[in-house]
Amino acid sequence: MEQRELGKSGLKVSALGLGCMGMSQSYGPGDEVESIATLRRAVELGVTLFDTADVYGFGANEILVGKGLKPYRGKVNIATKFGLMHSKDAILNGVNGKPEYVRQACEASLKRLGIETIDLYYAHRVDQNTPVEETVGAMSRLVDEGKVRFLGLSEASANSLRRACAVHPITALQSEYSLWTRDIEKEILPVCRELGIGVVPFSPLGRGFLSGQIRDTGMFGARDFRKNNPRFEEENLKKNLLFLKKIEAIAAEKKCTTAQLALAWVVAQGKDIVPIPGTKKRKYIEENAGALEVKLTDRDLERINNAAPIGAAAGDRYNADMMKAVNK
Repeated sequence: MEQRELGKSGLKVSALGLGCMGMSQSYGPGDEVESIATLRRAVELGVTLFDTADVYGFGANEILVGKGLKPYRGKVNIATKFGLMHSKDAILNGVNGKPEYVRQACEASLKRLGIETIDLYYAHRVDQNTPVEETVGAMSRLVDEGKVRFLGLSEASANSLRRACAVHPITALQSEYSLWTRDIEKEILPVCRELGIGVVPFSPLGRGFLSGQIRDTGMFGARDFRKNNPRFEEENLKKNLLFLKKIEAIAAEKKCTTAQLALAWVVAQGKDIVPIPGTKKRKYIEENAGALEVKLTDRDLERINNAAPIGAAAGDRYNADMMKAVNK
């Protein structure tokens, strides 16, 4: 699989990573056996970047990822995140970027993952009550101690990125980026390139919408968080399906799946971009890896951009509480 460097950090990873959240939460019941098989199949396909967080499954996802990747530790890069606080009923309960908490969270993640060093450590959100310089300063001390190799921020504003980089080099920004969420193109993506920060898009398939498999709000189970996501509300979904038809038509012409076309578009946005589509099934990691074989011409990209321009999606990408945690 093609290798890409995240920004100017020297950290080289596969052009496509794997987001592991859905193995433990948000998209219905998990299956440990299939999830571990999916992690290992990803390694076989050449994937070297695996993404988790301490909040996913209240720590269970880190344990799962550590267990699944243990035989391949020297071949893969494990990224995890800290700072997004949830109550026991999974309701967002604030963001914690205080220096003392950074160390506490890191040591807990290392233990759950069963590793000595985290390859890429993100602040999951920017704490509005703690200067980002203090959070990143604490993270940089973990680098000095060998507990972390590279630092990242998730859903950070351009201003926060500049302030963070003044303290320690930031290797990657993780943010939502896909054909129905192109917000970062306006300001954040140019700043990342100015500062030498790689971009790691999560939800590059629009939480499954861009796979073309979601046609009705009744498809979601009781534990699927998309039931309460604004973009999947009935009226918004109807509007979003209109522009998806155009993407499906282009995919048919390219003889690939809609998901592969959507991923190929993200990959084509720059050599500093490494999307991490999430899945918990082997068949989908295999399909996603096939996106790297889809070659898009300038004309293809123009048609796709016209079909799904910035702001094309109807509805916010999070509910009101979750949107408050996005750094602006």
